[in-house]
Amino acid sequence: MSRVIAVGIVGGTGYTGVELLRLLLRHSQVQVRLLTSRTEAGKRVADMFPNLRGHTDLEFSDLDIEQLKQCDVVFFATPHGVAMKHAEALVEAGTKVIDLAADFRLQDLTQFEKWYGMSHSCPELLKDSVYGLTELNREKIKQAQVIGNPGCYPTTVQLGLAPLLKAQENLIDPKSIIIDAKSGVSGAGRKADLGMIYSENADNFKAYGVAGHRHHPEIVEALENISGQKGQFDQLLFVPHLVPMIRGMLSTIYVDLTEQGQQLDLQSLYEKFYQNERFVDVMPPKSSPETRSVRGANELRIALYQPQPHKLIVLVAQDNLVKGAAGQAVQNMNIMFGFDEATGLEGIGLLP
Repeated sequence: MSRVIAVGIVGGTGYTGVELLRLLLRHSQVQVRLLTSRTEAGKRVADMFPNLRGHTDLEFSDLDIEQLKQCDVVFFATPHGVAMKHAEALVEAGTKVIDLAADFRLQDLTQFEKWYGMSHSCPELLKDSVYGLTELNREKIKQAQVIGNPGCYPTTVQLGLAPLLKAQENLIDPKSIIIDAKSGVSGAGRKADLGMIYSENADNFKAYGVAGHRHHPEIVEALENISGQKGQFDQLLFVPHLVPMIRGMLSTIYVDLTEQGQQLDLQSLYEKFYQNERFVDVMPPKSSPETRSVRGANELRIALYQPQPHKLIVLVAQDNLVKGAAGQAVQNMNIMFGFDEATGLEGIGLLP
């Protein structure tokens, strides 16, 4: 008999919360015990999210830390600052924590305070936490008590550049990196916001956070960790854009190749690097990854172009709510509990 673990979700009314629930309800080794909401306690989940009718009888409840301590793992699909208030008590009780917000993403406290406008309430626990980019930190994730699930944009950038940065030689000029990224509007969360209403977004396309975006320091810190080079990525440019679609993310990454980089077969480098990864698809040369090909799925697709000898373009597509958030969180949970990594994540992208 395979082991079944008890799961709690804090913040079940947002898009990442309901996406987590959708994935976990199909997971054969999970029982979702608790789903908390500050505003909807007592309401049936299926009344709010009709896609879950017939799949769950759960009701939203108030956050009760004693009840959460009874769970094997608790996911926080909450605004920034919530998980760090409760993580220490949960870890002391032997409960693992996976935070889908930013409380455990940045090790640099100064950057965290600057970009998130709050001081960190458990810096000691932060030091022991693991950054949950599954494909790059698998061994650490196995032992982790607390996971900081990566941001959606940073996931595309890290998986898009890791084969180049992990190579023995310096293949790219890190100062040349430009990330031109686009996301569907669900990335902004499920809240009433003038900038998110239909008539502001439909039939429209715009950049945002150009002067500075909170995923920028996360990308810099992550690329430093991947490459082992500090201070090399401070000049990278990152510009996110809002696309009038609900789900999906496409990052176009431009880099300058060094002499060594120009000599290598980069397609082969990427294919070898990801050959055993179930959720990273290196597409054939001259492909163009589409967001709809991964809609609802935990896959991330990569394609390479070399328009000039010293220029490389990396295209990366993912579903921002799945591989960019809830799916990756479930992938991390699977590793933490010794389950098959793909359990609950075998869904195929919805197309058309």
